[in-house]
Amino acid sequence: MDIEKIISQMTVEEKLKLLVGVGLPGMFGNKSSRVPGAAGETHQIERLKIPSTVHADGPAGLRIDPERENDSNKYHATAFPIASMLASTWNKEILFEVGKAMGNEAKEYGVDFLLAPAINIHRNPLCGRNFEYYSEDPILTGELASAFVEGVQSEGIGTSLKHFAANNQETNRMKIDTIVSERALREIYLKGFEIVVKKAKPWTVMSAYNKLNGKYCSQNKWLLTKVLREEWGFEGFVMSDWFAGDNPVEQIKAGNDLIMPGKTYNVFKDRKDEIKELKQAYEKGEITDDIINERVRTILNILMKTPSFKGYKYSNAPDFEKHARISYNAASEGVVLLKNNDVLPFSADAKVSIFGTGQIETVKGGFGSGDTHPRYTISIFEGFKEKGVKVDEKIGNFYKEKVFELRNGNYRPNYVNEFNLKIPPKLPEDILDESMIDEASETNDLAIIVISRISGEFVDRRAVKGDYYLSDDEQKLIENVSKKFHSKGKKVIVLLNIGGPIEIASWIELVDGLLLIWQPGQEAGRVVADVCLGTVNPSGKLPTTFPKDYQDIPSKSFPGKPVENPLEVVYEEDIYVGYRYYDTFQIDPLFEFGYGLSYTKFDYKNLIVKHDDENIEICFEIENSGNVEGKEIAQVYVKAPKARLDKPFQELKGFYKTKMLKPGEKEEISIKIALRDLTSFCKDKWVLEEGEYRIRVGASSRDIRLEEKVFLKEKVFNL
Repeated sequence: MDIEKIISQMTVEEKLKLLVGVGLPGMFGNKSSRVPGAAGETHQIERLKIPSTVHADGPAGLRIDPERENDSNKYHATAFPIASMLASTWNKEILFEVGKAMGNEAKEYGVDFLLAPAINIHRNPLCGRNFEYYSEDPILTGELASAFVEGVQSEGIGTSLKHFAANNQETNRMKIDTIVSERALREIYLKGFEIVVKKAKPWTVMSAYNKLNGKYCSQNKWLLTKVLREEWGFEGFVMSDWFAGDNPVEQIKAGNDLIMPGKTYNVFKDRKDEIKELKQAYEKGEITDDIINERVRTILNILMKTPSFKGYKYSNAPDFEKHARISYNAASEGVVLLKNNDVLPFSADAKVSIFGTGQIETVKGGFGSGDTHPRYTISIFEGFKEKGVKVDEKIGNFYKEKVFELRNGNYRPNYVNEFNLKIPPKLPEDILDESMIDEASETNDLAIIVISRISGEFVDRRAVKGDYYLSDDEQKLIENVSKKFHSKGKKVIVLLNIGGPIEIASWIELVDGLLLIWQPGQEAGRVVADVCLGTVNPSGKLPTTFPKDYQDIPSKSFPGKPVENPLEVVYEEDIYVGYRYYDTFQIDPLFEFGYGLSYTKFDYKNLIVKHDDENIEICFEIENSGNVEGKEIAQVYVKAPKARLDKPFQELKGFYKTKMLKPGEKEEISIKIALRDLTSFCKDKWVLEEGEYRIRVGASSRDIRLEEKVFLKEKVFNL
């Protein structure tokens, strides 16, 4: 197709239509979309044979409506593990496979753009959408998200890298002004985006709701044009988040190519018609033909790649069995073993009593645009039964009946806002008589307690009981079960079915095993059972720090001021985010960044560090010195010298997940780090300061096994 010829044939009205979405009613499930439940579409220009394209969420699987009017068929999609769990795999190959599977489902359902991945930084553990985001570290985030993008786009489906940028909370997200230094922006909040843009070349980037240092991100020319396009070389188009910004003319001038979702009539009654506003601005000379043509050209260059443009005949029949295996494998590698006092794995002959409503209502993922509609979700109770575990049927059936009763009574999911977003109220955990616990401790060999949390779009979590802290009834359940089982010499395991950190330090000594299963998608119960039985050796490690208490976190200003209705949030911690803060200021977390246990042991040996004018190469060996096969995640941290610029104690600069190593088996590892990636941002330049750099190789940020020093000369890199 000759794009310039098409542009020359388009009327101004047609061009402006291409810059604004169709404006389908609703936000979470557009019934009138070509693919019902998709989030939005672009305009068709039939005269010039430009088809509409379909955009759908989301980061944990394609989100479309499973049911359609006058159609008995089902249109389910695979539910994959949440992004934080994917990040816990530290495995680029798995991220590629998950992306490829999601891309295939999008293609086979007639969707052109998957609105993912979401790669905002875990600045604060209470952000409601942290489950959609990868990590507190931009290197881990950027490398894994690049693999995901490459996987999706290998299927000929576009991705939308979001939310650009510094969108790290849900509270007042559409108007909050994020105040952050350029250094912290460059080194923390933009770095992941930069890595993905340069490595994976996503077809689109989604500009965020929030303001950034005074300007809406979708209207911020410095962000969208200078940084994204001129410095990083981004060649795709920028779309706004749905209903973002307050001025479509400023959006187009700043470099936001596509305004989504277009005018709607049932969500924002007073929303202006963007096409009319753009037409008026054009007639006044506020936006020129050159600007409009540039935006149209950028969009058309990408639309030409889409299945809709190519006339792809989609099947509505993805390979669900294949994708279920991918989801299972991803979740299996994302489980993190946090504590194990000789209780895991347990024998298939063990009699097990499971406590907690989460065994029945297992949380597969969060709510909002990150939700999914799979064919099934295997609960923890179902998964244990399917794998042949001798579960206490009396306790399990009691919970099953009670959950059904509560969800059909006073604990029905509530509609909470104008988007008809349903949030299920937290179920009580004081529903079991103590005599049943006592009886279970007599007849069973060990106890498992499930602690669940769910969060999502529009609402941040809170540092209160029942959210960050255990509720009184959860605390009582753990205390009672532990007391009864321990009195008979039997052990207790807690499964954390959560989307982000909770407080654990105050009760961890009450239990013998602690397994972070995150929100693992549709294969949840199968994965948990296989890990507990030792069929799967847990190999996940934390992509985010678990502090001892919320008071220890660095982001004290979250979610901004004034507290009741914050309009501004100042990132006073600057570059000291996550482990950078804990390590630098010597504050001990409960579980550090990169932490995770295994059923086997690994030895690190023979470190060799070489460097030239461009790169450092780190070579070492990992040996499985235990008794069962397993995988290890090696992490490379670099401690920079003390010089002119303040720096964190250390920073992650590379990582590698081994293949499956049998007992006694070794793997030789080589990790290359560019000198540019060791720099700090200073006055429009990236500076490598002269001095001694410590290369620290370890099993976590606080479990360093090998260390070597290298002396590097000063080097300056331009933007």
